Amino acid sequence: MATATPTITNGVNVSQLVDTIELIKKDPSLATFRFRSQTRWQGGGRCETQISGYYGAGAEAARPKTHTIAGDEPPVLLGADTAPNAVEAVLHALAACISVGYVYNAAARGITIHSLRFDTEGVLDLRAFLGLTDKVRPGFERITFTATVKADAKRAELEELCEYVQRTSPVLDILRNPVPVSIQLVSE
Repeated sequence: MATATPTITNGVNVSQLVDTIELIKKDPSLATFRFRSQTRWQGGGRCETQISGYYGAGAEAARPKTHTIAGDEPPVLLGADTAPNAVEAVLHALAACISVGYVYNAAARGITIHSLRFDTEGVLDLRAFLGLTDKVRPGFERITFTATVKADAKRAELEELCEYVQRTSPVLDILRNPVPVSIQLVSE
């Protein structure tokens, strides 16, 4: 039996994307994912996070390779500058999520992307982190985000795509809306 050749746009298997959407429409429980990580402090401002498995599409999944993400601080913040710091990682997470949203949704709409770049900046005031005041928040006060795209699409199509990606981005949603976080302390 011959199988249909998948449609690939922007490096995305659009046929598989459409099939996945149809499966989730039929069984919404397949849309529930649980992502996990394990982080260990390594001294000073450095830590490493291991990511190896997740639950998704109705089953546990092990990655063939464990991914490692490191964090550190620049020297001015007493680190060794061996990796981005945590707030820089948030900027990366936002840009990575928006990037996937652009590329996948453009592919689904038949839009070929030739280049895509994001310039992201977050502004924060360290006084709250340092315990000097409770008058400012310890996190970003604001994030500015510029998307530069070259694509085979009209400006109006790209604007609509940009709006759609913002409405559906998990990381942007996490940043814009409070997420319940519980922290349990275990003493060894």
